[in-house]
Amino acid sequence: MLKKTFLLFCAAALFLTGCDKTSQKQKTKYKIGVSIPAATHGWSAGVIWHAEQVKAKLQKENPDAEILIATSTDAADQVNRIENLMIRGVNALVIMAQEPDPLQAICAKAKKKGTYLVIVSNPLKERIEDVFVNGDNTGFGVAAAHAMGKELNGKGNIVVMEGYSSPINTDRITAFRSTLQKHYPGIKILDSRLAYYSSEKALALMENYLQKFKGTRIDGVWAGDDDALIGALKACTEQKATQIKTIIGGGGSSKVVKMIMDGHKQVRTTVTYPPQIIVSGIEAALAGLQGKTVKKELTVPSEIVTKENAARYYFPESNY
Repeated sequence: MLKKTFLLFCAAALFLTGCDKTSQKQKTKYKIGVSIPAATHGWSAGVIWHAEQVKAKLQKENPDAEILIATSTDAADQVNRIENLMIRGVNALVIMAQEPDPLQAICAKAKKKGTYLVIVSNPLKERIEDVFVNGDNTGFGVAAAHAMGKELNGKGNIVVMEGYSSPINTDRITAFRSTLQKHYPGIKILDSRLAYYSSEKALALMENYLQKFKGTRIDGVWAGDDDALIGALKACTEQKATQIKTIIGGGGSSKVVKMIMDGHKQVRTTVTYPPQIIVSGIEAALAGLQGKTVKKELTVPSEIVTKENAARYYFPESNY
């Protein structure tokens, strides 16, 4: 089950005014298509899990609503699956883009047909959506920098693992670097490379970092993602890199949160970018179709997870 605190936040943030304008005598079938990435890593698996959970909840509460979830492996596949959802007669689309640019044309086509459009996380270049639900990517980078600064007491050498080339990654890394420079000038970034949110790629990259900086002390790692954290930690364990004081992830996976709760020596903090963000998108689509007033933009904040507050972010029943 989704945690009540998050759902209350979503409900309060989404709805500025609240009357359902649909007549009780005339039931309307609200058909919502949800297009999201396949489970290529833990965070996207979490998105799927939360989408399925809120689908069951909303369909139970709204017998006149049908929610169709389609996952895709890449941008081309996502375009095809969105077209299929449109053929199936959806009157709202909730889209978390693999890559936003290839989806611009199909989104414009949907809007022309009168489809209510909700974009989640990855913004379109041409902002034609009815609602944009976003994670705070700048805040994500800022929070990670403050977590690193606190962990290292403002001094030390670190390596960084980025996601993949995208506006999201740019916002995160830019904010992380600028926050370190402003508040923690004693922390030096030795290197920053792409790890694609992948445990396997992060494992290989961490091995490379440990070899490359063999004569230089590495005090901290910002893995940027909790899956990448697992790979980086494995490399450190295998190579007995005990000099590394902290490995900070991102996302808020149950596995990493549990490590923090249990007092892991090197994993003491992470930063949230909750996969529950998809919940807000689906709820916004249904509210919009029901004639409720919905905020044009909703930002889900990133927060620092420590042992003291980790229980609030622990979803043991989730696959992420």
